[in-house]
Amino acid sequence: MKITAAVMREKSGHFSLEEVELDDPRDDEVLVRIVSSGVCHTDTLPRDQVVPAPFPAVYGHEGAGVVVKVGGRVSKLKPGDHVVLSCNFCGSCDTCITGNPMYCRHFFKANFGFARMDGSSTMLRCEEVVHGAFFGQSSFATYALGTERSVVKIPSDVPLELMGPLGCGIQTGAGAVINSLHPKAGDSIAIYGAGSVGLSALLGAVVAGCAIRISVDPNEERLRVARELGATHVINPRETNPIQAIQDITGGGSDFSLEASGNLTALRQAVDSIKILGECGMIGAPPFGSEISLDAWGLLLGRKVRGICEGDSVPDLFIPKLVELYKQGRFPFDKLVKFYPFDQINQAVEDSEKGRTIKAVLTFQ
Repeated sequence: MKITAAVMREKSGHFSLEEVELDDPRDDEVLVRIVSSGVCHTDTLPRDQVVPAPFPAVYGHEGAGVVVKVGGRVSKLKPGDHVVLSCNFCGSCDTCITGNPMYCRHFFKANFGFARMDGSSTMLRCEEVVHGAFFGQSSFATYALGTERSVVKIPSDVPLELMGPLGCGIQTGAGAVINSLHPKAGDSIAIYGAGSVGLSALLGAVVAGCAIRISVDPNEERLRVARELGATHVINPRETNPIQAIQDITGGGSDFSLEASGNLTALRQAVDSIKILGECGMIGAPPFGSEISLDAWGLLLGRKVRGICEGDSVPDLFIPKLVELYKQGRFPFDKLVKFYPFDQINQAVEDSEKGRTIKAVLTFQ
């Protein structure tokens, strides 16, 4: 079928809206009419060749929409269902079948392969292959193909245009706290980075009952938002040493910390901010090949450092929980969002990269 997609044709280029031909869904696939799609930093990684990727290509991996058609073996979804499109995974490796799909052995191929798992393409423009299937969806388009594994049904009584970011960035931040670190009520947490992922982690810390919730970011406007969303303390690292400040606030170091910016200096600070037997989670994505030095004796004293992918989420289980928390008014992630019409995609990306917008979401007429 003919669809309109935002196509990237060169390194660090601009998106152009083009008509392309999208395949019909295969037996395990779902065709979704896209209502909205979040803009995420990960969408710029293949554009800028931070990860190896082909051109021309269609990005977008936080889609939300309505199911139009399902393949013959799809059983959990039907036409008319409201859905969020999340990360792709193989579903059959040891990590997938033990309930850890975000650590799929084939995660890179499934999400950054720009093709189906068997290597076949999903889009053409005349005879030219347009590389799709980004994160199993390529939702910067009026329609997208997802797999049954990665398309999540949600209730129809919530604003569908808002739900797309739950598929990646929001579940990454909230899940890192709720699913990965498991703080107890009354614990303390320091979150480095107050973008959409870090602020989603802050919302997760409120839900989890953390008593001390510290947000660290050099952007004063984002620190203001963090206070509105429940931060008990905010720290601008350009003005204050965050390690010393966190130790002073918590009496020796926080129970948990989380690095959500991809900044290696902030990661080291996040590790050094935790107390003995504390735990630091890393969810920010630094450049490939990055290395970091840590205080070995600090680790010997029981401190833990762990990487977290996509908030340790099982999307079919976790995304509906976040939706329910939103409906109850306990997870107001809508306060992070600014909407842009699809034809303003380049403005949305620019505003996101320059920090003018926390979470840009494209809407489709």
